Amino acid sequence: MTIVICPGMHDPKLTEQFLEGLFVHWQSLSQSGELLICPTQNYSPYSAIDILNFLCIKKQLTKNVPLLFIAFSAGVVGAVGAAWGWQLRGGQVKAFVAIDGWGMPVEGNFPIYKVSHDHFTHWSWGLLGTVNESFYAHPSVEHLEIWRSPQTTTGWWLHQNSIEVKTASPVTAAEFIRIILENYGELSSFSDGEVCSIINN
Repeated sequence: MTIVICPGMHDPKLTEQFLEGLFVHWQSLSQSGELLICPTQNYSPYSAIDILNFLCIKKQLTKNVPLLFIAFSAGVVGAVGAAWGWQLRGGQVKAFVAIDGWGMPVEGNFPIYKVSHDHFTHWSWGLLGTVNESFYAHPSVEHLEIWRSPQTTTGWWLHQNSIEVKTASPVTAAEFIRIILENYGELSSFSDGEVCSIINN
């Protein structure tokens, strides 16, 4: 599995801090290709075409390597479109973690997890699209804080089905995301080949 990080419109340093809070050895994961960070500082994070192009030029990615997206804020918009495009080209999307993509309907034929910086965002965003599990910060934090410091952002993990919340557990945002990653198995190495060609338009 490859983890694809899709940041929003902010200082790239915040993404490094997010990864430091999530993974002990995130730089080695990045060097191995098991973690890809979309360079949204070079194009709009809203652009699904640019994110998909970025994925398609990564020679280690094949349609046999499932992708797990973690997207933040405006990056949720581009990442959802890129996930759909990846599937249309024969690739696999293991799951999608959307962090504070408020107002963006997140839909797909893959498991979706939502992370919100406060209860209002969780509630109102929950009206848009389906979700497998969700987390919201309590006490609430600033929008950028949940990306900068997931390991210190505490809140509630809501275990739910399609019609109701079943139980809630206190965790940090980082713990919530790490548990999701663990549920989808260990990171693996790659096979050769590409899943698609670069989109020119």
